[in-house]
Amino acid sequence: MGQFIRQLTGVRFVAAFWVLLYHYQPAFANAGLLVPVVHEFLRVGSLGVDLFFALSGFILTYTYLEKLGPTFKARGAGHFLYLRLARIYPVHFVMLNVAGLAVIAMSLVGSGSRDRDWLNPISYLKQLFLVQEWGPDPARGWNFVAWSLSMEWFAYLFFPFVALILWRLRDRLPAPALALCAFASLTPLLFIGISRDNDPFLTLGWASSVRVLTEFIAGAFVYLVVRRLKDDGGGGPSPLVSRVALIMSWSIPLAIVAISVVLGSINSLEYPGLPNEAPRFYVIIIPFLIAWIGALALNERGPASFLSHRYLVLGGFISFSLYMIHLVWFGLWRAGMSAVGIDGGPLYVIGLIGLIVMAVVFAYGMWRFVEEPAREWLRSKIGVRPAPAGEQGHSDQHIPGGPKGDDAPTDSGPSQADK
Repeated sequence: MGQFIRQLTGVRFVAAFWVLLYHYQPAFANAGLLVPVVHEFLRVGSLGVDLFFALSGFILTYTYLEKLGPTFKARGAGHFLYLRLARIYPVHFVMLNVAGLAVIAMSLVGSGSRDRDWLNPISYLKQLFLVQEWGPDPARGWNFVAWSLSMEWFAYLFFPFVALILWRLRDRLPAPALALCAFASLTPLLFIGISRDNDPFLTLGWASSVRVLTEFIAGAFVYLVVRRLKDDGGGGPSPLVSRVALIMSWSIPLAIVAISVVLGSINSLEYPGLPNEAPRFYVIIIPFLIAWIGALALNERGPASFLSHRYLVLGGFISFSLYMIHLVWFGLWRAGMSAVGIDGGPLYVIGLIGLIVMAVVFAYGMWRFVEEPAREWLRSKIGVRPAPAGEQGHSDQHIPGGPKGDDAPTDSGPSQADK
């Protein structure tokens, strides 16, 4: 069942890079590169977080269903939650403090005149305990993108109980019924996204919580669909299923681009004063993203083969760090470009290339020297071996700089942040 780990690890990088480009739209505009189609596609780049929420549900169900599903055990749930914190918390803690220091430094050199009412001890403590996005009125700040970690943590707390239900449904329902459950679980989110005209970031009235839980559960059900289709085929999907999955893995990205262009060209769907944000109704793309995960897991050709390339897999490994550092780095880069008086022209384009390249370089350094060592150290405190089978995926000695064991596209990743 683990044949899909490589391509889904590559999806992590796609999701992270999509969010990065979404946030870097102002720089693309200054460079004259925010042209039609590109602009419409980047405007919906915040959907990288939705792709990742669903991917988390898929992979964590694959990894933990056998361990948590048969019966609830407090010790097992605690073990699961500890391992999740070991994954996300070290980088979060580092970047939380780096973001604060960056804001203070920019203020001292005259680049921090913006109102930052979140720069206070109470907000810091909420960030520290990953509860800043909980409730009907989230308080984003510091390293803004960490709002999705707050939501991931929220979903993790529910997962041991969700696993009990998934365990009992896994063999009782046929694949079509499980697929229906996956998309039915998105109904509350789709209703919020379509019916509201004053909530571009989906934050009002517990919308963030609805967002993560519905997508997480949808991803979990998609894993059950993949499991049934593979098992029904005697260890692998049937030739018909593989062909359909291949067609879907090609057609879904094209459909997403087309929908993005159509929505972006309708002026009445644009939120006033937010030309770089996704237009209204953009949530209709989310079911396509979730279906894409299943399609990629059911075949190894086409996009799945491309996403399995060793460099994209490495990109998947560093995707969490890329997501966590890219917005703080963008703020520092903009302050630096402003200080030297470069706001357009060839030098600005060169600077933009450097912005993106260095974001990846910094992410690799964060992953190699903070994320992985801290995670392994925290795991060792509860006796978990460095290369755990099942939780991490398939090792690949040809991945440059990759971990010695496996590393599945697990439980944290890119997300949208307010500007």
